[in-house]
Amino acid sequence: MYLQYFGLHENPFSIPPDPHYLYLSRGHQEALAHLQYGLAEAGGFVQLTGEVGTGKTLLVRTLVERLPEGVDVALILYPVLTVAEFIAAICDELRVPHPGEQASLKQLIDALNAHLLQTHARGRRTVLIIDEAQNLSREVLEQVRLLTNLETTKQKLLQIILIGQPELAQMLAQQDLRQLAQRITARFHLVALTRKENFEYILHRCRVAGAKAILFDRKAMEQVYAASGGIPRLINVICDRALLGAYTHGRQVVDMSIVKRAAREIGQGAMPKRRFASRAPAIASALVIVLVVAAWQWWPDWTRMIVSGKNSTEAVSAEAASASPKAVSAAGAIPVATATDANAATKLVEPVSKLEASLGSAEAKTDTESAMKELFGRWGLDYSALAGATACERALNAGLHCVYQTGTWNNLREHNRPAVIELQDTSGHKHHVLVTALTADSVSLAMGGSPQEFDVQEAGRLWFGKYLLLWKPPAPGQEILRLGDRGETILWLRDALARYRGEPLVTGASDLFDKELQAQLMQFQNRHRLAADGVAGSSTLAKLQGYFPGPSPTLVADTVATEAR
Repeated sequence: MYLQYFGLHENPFSIPPDPHYLYLSRGHQEALAHLQYGLAEAGGFVQLTGEVGTGKTLLVRTLVERLPEGVDVALILYPVLTVAEFIAAICDELRVPHPGEQASLKQLIDALNAHLLQTHARGRRTVLIIDEAQNLSREVLEQVRLLTNLETTKQKLLQIILIGQPELAQMLAQQDLRQLAQRITARFHLVALTRKENFEYILHRCRVAGAKAILFDRKAMEQVYAASGGIPRLINVICDRALLGAYTHGRQVVDMSIVKRAAREIGQGAMPKRRFASRAPAIASALVIVLVVAAWQWWPDWTRMIVSGKNSTEAVSAEAASASPKAVSAAGAIPVATATDANAATKLVEPVSKLEASLGSAEAKTDTESAMKELFGRWGLDYSALAGATACERALNAGLHCVYQTGTWNNLREHNRPAVIELQDTSGHKHHVLVTALTADSVSLAMGGSPQEFDVQEAGRLWFGKYLLLWKPPAPGQEILRLGDRGETILWLRDALARYRGEPLVTGASDLFDKELQAQLMQFQNRHRLAADGVAGSSTLAKLQGYFPGPSPTLVADTVATEAR
């Protein structure tokens, strides 16, 4: 209702766990690090607990979206199941064939064990993530423990991550569950946001949703913190209701009175003081920061400030001088500009990341045209010389095809082709750059001049998944292969699927698209979350092409694909 009024492209405080809105507080960073450790650890359990609404499920969604190479995940979101239903759910998540509802527990575990042995032989790891694990029955918990007995002589076949409310830790501390508790190799408890993080969280979500101006003044954000106790879900509910209140009253900025009314409407007054007693040291250490934390009047002013050639102190001093003759600075802290308007907002300066500094530099070319020239140049083509109104029309005239999708770094690794991605900086400006290389930790981006290497997580904070890449069909005019087709392209398809499985092409292979080949193709499509229709269309062929080194430009240094054997 209020989106157009505030210039937003979507609700910044929506409840569903959207990884695009993930704000990494210090606690969330550590929690995510524990989950990533769980992906790499061989055997044992990883336990993550936290109060309701602290963001556990959002972290899980983010982890699943950004899986490293060679990892398969079974995600169980609703664990109130019988033992047989639980094992069947794991099999379904991993796409393990089983007899269905009539299967016995032994049949299910045998099928799961066979699958895990096959994936282990292909060099892949399998992780089981159980959300809301405090709801697991004792019988299922015992079965979870027994699953860790699936192993080879040297390594466990299944790594397990337990996510739950604090009751999970209490449950595992009981005497009859000590065998399971002893196998937990890493534990972390996620707590509520601090006051400073509460401010940053609100600003971050508004910015991601497209806000170009401050929507909450400083006192309003303080009131949100008082009413929510720093619980992200409560912050979302209160802020959403507050924006609606500001809209209905024709206000451009949410103030403290609107937040108080919003909190009362949802039955959430100020949190009891005792809630914060245990966090007194953290609050005390944050007081100095809180003195200089507040809202800006306009995002563009902040953008010009942080991408200028001045350092942070100079930038804020200049801003303060223009805002008020009474600008002051705290010893050893960021200078504070005292405004004379009703909001009396101080200025907050966030550090400029290496990537944002590069995007904002005068030398950077981040327009669409420049990015397309870089992309076509990687294929040995002159973009400007090709006929066509759009990039994809020019690609067709050169015998290539476009893939324009939304995905993750893992999707780009699967395609293994240079791709133009769209980045959005913290001021809301969009940039198009070319991904030229990608590893587990870094990404190389071309934006005019030589490609520059950046931390992949840093780039991920500005990338919302949009990408465009080029691919070349195995034969001109054959962009769709289906059951019954014959010819050299079918041999190409067999070869690609064999490479995907890490096997050589069988000598004297048939050039007929038969049932066996269709089954292999559907397995590939399932693993890559494509429509498993057994038809090799453009999306399927584009991903299969990534398994051929060939003359085409590649993205990953090792062109032998390691995805989903």
